[in-house]
Amino acid sequence: MRAQSRATAVLGPTNTGKTHYAIERMLAHRTGVIGLPLRLLAREVYDRIRALRGPSVVALVTGEERIVPERTQYWVCTVEAMPLEIGADFVAVDEIQLCADPDRGHVFTDRLLHARGLVETLFMGSDTMRQAIAAQVPGVQFLRKERFSTLSYTGSKKISRMPARSAIVGFSVDNVYAIAELIRRQKGGCAVVMGALSPRTRNAQVELYQNGDVDYLVATDAIGMGLNLDIKHVAFSATSKFDGRRMRRLNPDELAQIAGRAGRHMTPGSFGVTGEARPLEDEVIGAIENHQFLPVRKLQWRNAALEFGSTTRLIASLEAQTRDDWLTRVRDADDLVALKTLAAQPDMLDLIRDARDVRLLWDVCRVPDFRGISPAEHAALLAQIYGFLHNAGRIPTDWLAQNVARIDRTEGDIDALSKRLAYIRTWTYIAQRKDWVADDNHWRDTTRAVEDRLSDALHMRLTQRFVDRRTSVLLRRLKQKESLVAEVNDKGEVTIEGEFIGRLEGFRFRQDKAASQDEARTLRQASVAALTPHFHLRADKFYNAPDTEFDFTEQGGLMWGTDAVGKLVKGPDGMRPQVEVFVDEEAGHDVADKVRRRCQHFIDRKVAALFEPLMNMSRDETLSGLARGVAFQLIEALGILPRDQVAQDIKSLDQEARGQLRKHGVRFGQFTVFLPLLLKPAPTRLRLVLASLSQGLDEFPESPPPGLVTIPNLPEVPGDHYTLAGYHPAGSRAIRIDMLERLADLLRAKDSRAGFEATADMLSITGMTLDQFADLMQGLGYAAERGERAKVKAKPAEAPSGDGAAGDAKGDAAGQDTAASDAAAPDAAAAGDGAPDADAASAAAPVADAAETVSADAASADAAPDGVAPAEAAPSDDAAVEDAASGDTAEVPAEQEVFFTFTWAPRPRRNAPRGDRGGASRGAEAGADAGPRGPRRERGGTAPGDRQGDKPGERQGGRKSDKFGGKKGGPKGGQNAGGPRGKPADKPAMSSSAPRKPDRIDPDNPFAAALMGLRDKT
Repeated sequence: MRAQSRATAVLGPTNTGKTHYAIERMLAHRTGVIGLPLRLLAREVYDRIRALRGPSVVALVTGEERIVPERTQYWVCTVEAMPLEIGADFVAVDEIQLCADPDRGHVFTDRLLHARGLVETLFMGSDTMRQAIAAQVPGVQFLRKERFSTLSYTGSKKISRMPARSAIVGFSVDNVYAIAELIRRQKGGCAVVMGALSPRTRNAQVELYQNGDVDYLVATDAIGMGLNLDIKHVAFSATSKFDGRRMRRLNPDELAQIAGRAGRHMTPGSFGVTGEARPLEDEVIGAIENHQFLPVRKLQWRNAALEFGSTTRLIASLEAQTRDDWLTRVRDADDLVALKTLAAQPDMLDLIRDARDVRLLWDVCRVPDFRGISPAEHAALLAQIYGFLHNAGRIPTDWLAQNVARIDRTEGDIDALSKRLAYIRTWTYIAQRKDWVADDNHWRDTTRAVEDRLSDALHMRLTQRFVDRRTSVLLRRLKQKESLVAEVNDKGEVTIEGEFIGRLEGFRFRQDKAASQDEARTLRQASVAALTPHFHLRADKFYNAPDTEFDFTEQGGLMWGTDAVGKLVKGPDGMRPQVEVFVDEEAGHDVADKVRRRCQHFIDRKVAALFEPLMNMSRDETLSGLARGVAFQLIEALGILPRDQVAQDIKSLDQEARGQLRKHGVRFGQFTVFLPLLLKPAPTRLRLVLASLSQGLDEFPESPPPGLVTIPNLPEVPGDHYTLAGYHPAGSRAIRIDMLERLADLLRAKDSRAGFEATADMLSITGMTLDQFADLMQGLGYAAERGERAKVKAKPAEAPSGDGAAGDAKGDAAGQDTAASDAAAPDAAAAGDGAPDADAASAAAPVADAAETVSADAASADAAPDGVAPAEAAPSDDAAVEDAASGDTAEVPAEQEVFFTFTWAPRPRRNAPRGDRGGASRGAEAGADAGPRGPRRERGGTAPGDRQGDKPGERQGGRKSDKFGGKKGGPKGGQNAGGPRGKPADKPAMSSSAPRKPDRIDPDNPFAAALMGLRDKT
């Protein structure tokens, strides 16, 4: 029957459909066997035939895998595992040019010489085998197959510029991993295919590439053996490889076998080099493109007629030479090396007694060295297996289970899993031998399950390390032109197809910063396509959100919850800022316009609500003349105006104009003209932002924490920043404007000429210690003289005497005059009559009648000797009384306390008139000398402000030139001071003139209501 068998050699380059032709021919027969060079390719062909004819008639037989149904008709095998004894109608051997391979060539040569089908035999391979086949197979027919597509050389390319659907070929595991890692960083990921991978891992990796999850494949030369992949370009990272013994350059036909994977079917392909590989020579390029190579001259051969009489005879038969000129003896293979090693061991020789033992030893030596540790390690394992088989006929189940369990672990990195996969292949091979294990079906399933688990784990590790899943998914969806749907959670995290791509902050997309440069472009492209609907939905939600969800920052930012949506920019005037929104261009003009309008509505309403008094004042048409000018300046200053800047205007205001401004909440303080409502934290915060925008500041000042009376006065902070924040700098600290006015009210009642001490109310208002208060007073223009004295203990209360009652009456009278003077003081100070510094004069303007109604303290001050303060003289009498009462306690030192005496010490006026000061100029100087006590009255006279008619309805007249009485340089107390300075007066300081009319109480005074009620009672 063999004489009737037809032998055909189907030769040609890659991509000619040779394997497909062989499958068609095999299925045309009743039975058939096809031998393939790789386990991977065998699995691929097995899957194709099983899909065509069903699993019940197709068998798969490799060294590590055996699937043989009962009604098998077609056998798909590796070349080494082909069952030649079954007598199939059809036999085919693929990649027959491997007859020249130094390692496995003898197996392919044996199939070329002896494998025949009963009806038809096919040999598929390169055209370089034509002469060798013709010489070894008599009567063979040749069928030439032409390549379906063209193959061209494109030179050298960097990996970063490698086109999509490319395969980069390396010839070592380290090289493959390094290239894969580089592609992951630059291109998003790649699939990895190596001959050492299990079919399950290899198929999973190929699926990543074939379905478009990745566009790049990194492989060893295993892809040159019939793997049909959608590759457009093949790049060699090297043109040399280690063949097991030495480094050598690849032959042109070997390069062509790999390069031919590019351009499947009718699609043109290209090849080139990359990395450190040198460009190919012109001769090599021409040979690959035109498929012209040197023919094979020698076929690797090993004697198949083995003698099992003894190990010596077996080794001799394996080393036998051939006389055929086409054949050459193969170098010692792994099985022969193992046989020689075991045959040299005395213990093994004792076990070998007959030919059956020799045959068993040879079968054991043919177990492949999948582990690749060393020949000695492999020989030791084989010796142990042979000992089990020789002595017990089976490999012990416990020993086999222990070795398999040691490998059945899926943790570890790629190298650890690859090593375990290599180890399990040894036990998978052994499990295929039914006569070596007790339950071969069980161990086949067990080892196969372990291999599958390790294969899945290795695929996962390869994918995790060399594939950016996120980028691959997005690229595939974009290429398929499918609509991408983005999901945004409550935290703003954006996911597409379950992959995190970035965050949506307001209306700006912040993509994941961990992405590479190429990945970033993909993320941006995918986000634009997926987030467009979300931008519109988000804009609608934003536009309909209440104002309570919005806020502005102290640097002018606009916030929607925790997301920045824009910033304030300078507008046409200080109270009309404009908005610049943060919206990505990809969101579109409509979204940006809607966000801009909503932000503008918010800030306009915020300004109108917080600055409502200013808005009302700007719209008040009843304001006219000077009042309207002051109102305009207040509006421009956002509600806080230092008084010295408008001193002349305030002086010129009549009471009607003042009343109109007071209706809008304006308060005429001694230091500041302001609206108390605008000192609250919210208006203050907005005022600082608006003023900073108007001034064009790069960094805006921050508002102080709410509730603080004083804050540090930092030298590097401009003074106007404190004013905008509602504070007045004084010394090392700045005091809040409204509290400063309250302090000024207390200071008016004090005699700043003779000196006074701080009261508990003053310290309470400022919230300061005595030393801090002294520094504050110095900043306000006072001199603070520090002293120490014996601490006075409080005396028991006594019944008031007649003198005391008289004193109280005097005090009441003085209090009435002081209250009346307090009401007029702000306006008198605002007029700035004779004040060398407007701030200092207004801060220290005391009661106008203080010189006429002298209190008991002032009288004692006048009565004290020169250089002795009244505060020091008064406690001396008390101390004497205590000493007399305590007796022997006088020897104990008295407890000391620190006190400060404050006197008005104004700074010199810059433009003070010089020379003889008469008339109005002298009056102005007198007013300045009055200091915080204000202009003094003469006996029976009126205040200078009254004589000048400063307020409507006040008394006119009085001698202008006789304003202070006495000559210049005389006693400051007027005619009633009595005698030289420091001498006690003969009579109490009482006025002998007719009672004057009470001063009109200024409604601006915070105690105006109480003072009017007091005046009505008296």
